[in-house]
Amino acid sequence: TKDIPVANFIMHEIHCSRNIEVCRYCSESIPKSEMKNHMESEHGQVTCKCRMKIERSLLKDHEASACPLRPALCQYCDLQLAFSKLQDHEIYCGARTERCGGCGRNIMMKDLKEHPQVCG
Repeated sequence: TKDIPVANFIMHEIHCSRNIEVCRYCSESIPKSEMKNHMESEHGQVTCKCRMKIERSLLKDHEASACPLRPALCQYCDLQLAFSKLQDHEIYCGARTERCGGCGRNIMMKDLKEHPQVCG
């Protein structure tokens, strides 16, 4: 919205009411001639690979932070897998052992970060 001189306000109001529409979903002011495109490109329903139906404009955020199939890295082996499988994988992967070069004991992967403080 811009400041409009009082003398031009009525003309501006008429122009806006004829040519501009407020989107009922996002409250953006859209030229009436572009409303159909706006609705399809922003608010049209799409189906994510996880089979969830979602507004097109929200898909990128969903894929990045909420989708159960988004890629995730195991903190122990750096394997990339679906986020929904990460917890089970990390329970298994964190329980694997690696021999400590200092004390020679087999240490679980999940304890390797803290091990140097108690090694020996």
